[in-house]
Amino acid sequence: MLPLAALALLLAGCGKADSDPGPGGVTMGEARALDRAAAMLDARRPPAAALEPSGQRLAPQDASAPEATAAAVRSPTVR
Repeated sequence: MLPLAALALLLAGCGKADSDPGPGGVTMGEARALDRAAAMLDARRPPAAALEPSGQRLAPQDASAPEATAAAVRSPTVR
C-alpha cells in the first residue's frame, strides 16, 4: 500500500507547473487562463441569426438636430 501511495505522489508532480514555458511564449498558467477566457467569450457569442443583416436601413441623422450638435456632446461644466 505504501509503494502505491509513493507512486501516486511521484506521478502527481509530473505535470507542468504554472510557471513552465507553454505555447506561444506564455506560461502554462497564462495559457490556461487564455483558454478559459476564450471559452467564456465563445459562450457569450450571439446566435448566427443575430449577426445577419435585417435588410432595414437606418434613417440618416439630421445635422441640425440638437442631439447632433457638439454642444450636446460636451460634458457638463463643473462648478
